[in-house]
Amino acid sequence: MPYNTISVIGLGYIGLPTAAVFASRKKKVIGVDVNQHAVDTINKGEIHIVEPELDIVVHAAVTEGYLHATTTPEPADAFLIAVPTPFIHDNDGNSHKADLSYIKAASKALAPVLKAGDLVVLESTSPVGATEKMAAFLAEVRPDLTFPQTHGEESDIRIAHCPERVLPGHVIRELVENDRVIGGMTPKCSKAAADLYNIFVEGECVITNARTAEMAKLTENSFRDVNIAFANELSVICSKLDINVWELIALANRHPRVNILQPGAGVGGHCIAVDPWFIVDSCPEEAKLIHTARLVNDGKPQWVLEQIRQRLDTIHCTQPGMTRSDITVACLGIAFKPDIDDLRESPALGIAQQVAELGCRVQIVEPNIEALPGSLQADNVTLTPLHQALTQADVVCVLVKHKPFIEHADQVRDSKHLVDAVGLLG
Repeated sequence: MPYNTISVIGLGYIGLPTAAVFASRKKKVIGVDVNQHAVDTINKGEIHIVEPELDIVVHAAVTEGYLHATTTPEPADAFLIAVPTPFIHDNDGNSHKADLSYIKAASKALAPVLKAGDLVVLESTSPVGATEKMAAFLAEVRPDLTFPQTHGEESDIRIAHCPERVLPGHVIRELVENDRVIGGMTPKCSKAAADLYNIFVEGECVITNARTAEMAKLTENSFRDVNIAFANELSVICSKLDINVWELIALANRHPRVNILQPGAGVGGHCIAVDPWFIVDSCPEEAKLIHTARLVNDGKPQWVLEQIRQRLDTIHCTQPGMTRSDITVACLGIAFKPDIDDLRESPALGIAQQVAELGCRVQIVEPNIEALPGSLQADNVTLTPLHQALTQADVVCVLVKHKPFIEHADQVRDSKHLVDAVGLLG
């Protein structure tokens, strides 16, 4: 069927670019979000997140009348759900079960406007079986319609899963160019979803079933997590053996079949730091390597914090009169990766919070944000320009490899007490 009107539920880092790209193909797009500020910003032709080129695409789509945002779902021919799937937190903070409440809320919100022939696609990265649960949520609200879990190919509503696989900072380009894995609950569902994405996807739309599509995204990010864990573990080993890990990796990578990744302060973002846990939770006895990699990467921020503590101890030894409150620590970067404003699951943000709890004066240098997040709202924490921090700080911690930091690497190198967690200086 033709998709004349497309609705995207969730206008965050994935939903808004997806809505904008559909709109750029002259499709009517209805963006839905519970955040009134986001809705108002988009309807002015502006954006509420940082992503290169997105502002241009959104402005054009809104100005030309192809994109508008609202807080309430409206009728459409296809609905894409792109909402968060965080962890359910237990009292000890150790739970790694997926919280599907956002998917449930989105499903129940859009269900009243569904009509026979509509397509619903889950884009949110989810544990295996989540697409089937979404279909159940919809069916519960709309018993007058039929769904694939009960009526198969003859169902009124088509259901599919199509996980995003884009790189923050390159989302617009990768949405268009990358292949997409499309998993319908039936072959007709897969075909309907492929027809939808072929509106803008120049890569190949590869068809499978919903469960395999869900597992594909988890597998992609688990593969990356395992490889990052190797690099992070290597950095800890090299530190103990007094070896420059950056030089070591460069030498090892000269082998034609070796490609070691770069160590960092940990692993962040809503994908690599989260998705492997969904596999571990579903198969805890079998996912031994994936589980270990998660523990290594989740433990790296504590190792970085210990390096900072050692610099503080050195200052206390050499200048006994200084207290913790007399010492200024500059944290360069709190985003989860370079050159974006996304703080989700950021190890750098967690490290900065713990440094602040040590009682030091903390200067946060983050060129991609205009205000500190609530977790860093404290009397001893300030958002500080780079030049000021490099002049005033007693300890400088490079936690994210932002371009402005690379451009001023020589000044960073002059810091007397330096922790370089990302190899800025090599």
